[in-house]
Amino acid sequence: MGTSLDIKIKRANKVYHAGEMLSGVVVVTSKDAVQHQGVTLTMEGAVNLQLSAKSVGVFEAFYNSVKPIQILTSTIEMVKPGKFPSGKTEIPFEFPLHVKGGKVLYETYHGVFVNIQPQQGKVTPSPVDFTITPETLQNVKERALLPKFLIRGHLNSTNCAITQPLTGELVVERSDAAVRSVELQLVRVETCGCAEGYARDATEIQNIQIADGDVCRGLSVPIHMVFPRLFTCPTLETTNFKVEFEVNVVVLLQADHLITENFPLKLCRA
Repeated sequence: MGTSLDIKIKRANKVYHAGEMLSGVVVVTSKDAVQHQGVTLTMEGAVNLQLSAKSVGVFEAFYNSVKPIQILTSTIEMVKPGKFPSGKTEIPFEFPLHVKGGKVLYETYHGVFVNIQPQQGKVTPSPVDFTITPETLQNVKERALLPKFLIRGHLNSTNCAITQPLTGELVVERSDAAVRSVELQLVRVETCGCAEGYARDATEIQNIQIADGDVCRGLSVPIHMVFPRLFTCPTLETTNFKVEFEVNVVVLLQADHLITENFPLKLCRA
């Protein structure tokens, strides 16, 4: 007769922090009595390097050198050998969330290269004022062909609490060409590797438009971006991998002139 087994965590949102107790029940359901050789439960936490399609030919040289980083492991014996009665049997369990050997319990996160298992930090505001003109742009081949423009603005802080929005404002002071769009592009940068080499991958994880059309000159355009919960985590830097974030202010002018200003961000869970 078939027997089903399920693990249920007591905390509905399944969010835990280092030092807390993870508790729940193992549910065994069977129509008939079932003989068993005992029940053990193992909890593991690890950081894994995974190859993506874009990394073929880049990571193979050192992929085998970067082993999973074990940060958490615990096993408990729940039931000694015996027999489960027919019907439903619930076996409670508790695991203390203690990391191994001084390692950090990283925030659970799934990216292109990095999958990791919370880290708390203090957020110190770091405001940034910026001015964008043809002269301030980097990597421009034909600067003389660009229309004249002056864009000012500020970000209230580039050190951000991950649960709070990125805020600020942007003002188009003047522009010889009409503005078609102003956008905010959030980019995740993952760096992985070891002594054999490193690979860096930047992925756009969010793009929002904050202005559409030829905005009025001198008008303050609000900057407000909420960080997507499933695609962000606190900024991390370890021996074998880094997870960092950047925001690009993108202004599209007529004749497809694309203006981009980049700002590195530091995300923390306050």
